[in-house]
Amino acid sequence: MSISKAEVAKVAHLARLAIPEERLEGYTHTISDILDLVAQMNAVNTDGIEPLSNPLDAVQLLREDKVTETNQREVYQSIAPRVEEGLYLVPKVIE
Repeated sequence: MSISKAEVAKVAHLARLAIPEERLEGYTHTISDILDLVAQMNAVNTDGIEPLSNPLDAVQLLREDKVTETNQREVYQSIAPRVEEGLYLVPKVIE
């Protein structure tokens, strides 16, 4: 699938991109190549192939879910301008 210089210029205008005339041919060629690649990928038969979340056959190593630091809420909130019942109070910004 190829795209014309006029189509590239139109899309650039809609996206508010300024493409110099001398670079328009290069962009047209590059975008056409990308569209050709997408067309090739769409032509591949993928029936019966399960999607992968990761192309590598690896297992995600997870750490043990345990507390490793002490609660320092009072220390952090001691310098806050306004605190109530362990919560930071901030000015209302949305009505």
